[in-house]
Amino acid sequence: MTKQDFHVHTTYSDGDNSPEEMILAAIDKGMTKIGISDHSYTWFDETYCVPKERIAEYKKEITALKEKYKDQIKVLCGVEQDYYSEEPTDDYDYVIGSVHYLKVDDGFAYVDESPELFQKAINESFGSDVYAFAEAYFATVADVVNKTGADIIGHFDLFTKFNEDVKGGRANLFFDPSHPRYVTAWKKAVDALLPSDKYFEINTGGMASGRKTSPYPSVEIQNYIRLHGGKLLLSSDAHKAENLCFRFEEI
Repeated sequence: MTKQDFHVHTTYSDGDNSPEEMILAAIDKGMTKIGISDHSYTWFDETYCVPKERIAEYKKEITALKEKYKDQIKVLCGVEQDYYSEEPTDDYDYVIGSVHYLKVDDGFAYVDESPELFQKAINESFGSDVYAFAEAYFATVADVVNKTGADIIGHFDLFTKFNEDVKGGRANLFFDPSHPRYVTAWKKAVDALLPSDKYFEINTGGMASGRKTSPYPSVEIQNYIRLHGGKLLLSSDAHKAENLCFRFEEI
């Protein structure tokens, strides 16, 4: 199979390796294409994203690396644009649109920061109703292409990130993915996104981090997308070089 990976993070945001290290690792793995897609700047949370003052530097470095390695691999300069980011995306090669938070009143409910903050959001922002949280999440994801101009829809059901205890072999720690309210919520979001004809990524990042036993989105959601004519694209969400194309052949 053709080896390519377009969801890749570096030390410009929350990755462990520099862009050049990621590109060299991709060449070593026999990859034909790599897209660097660090996190867009979010004014309300600067802990994980490209600092605003380094955005131009990020673009300049990736552009230089494109030229440096053009005879060995095709390099693209992308961005993972958070739904609430206010930064322009016009001069990137492609955009991954993702939802990591939900705007609630005067603050944000965190979807994927930690199990503790996920529980806090359920309790304090959604009246201890996890399915209300899920419904709000998928309603936001349904608008992610419209809001971000995404070419790729990032980790569609990121909401499941903390729902497994992989080491302990336990599932459904926060909710039941087969619950009718949950299923209805994600189906509405898929149905809203399908007309955009954008790629839904099959993201193995949760597997690489030991949080999940399967990719985002679930096999059930993948099958629904396929059945309704949607497009799927493998991605690793790699935050370190060793996880590029993580378990792609198996998936």
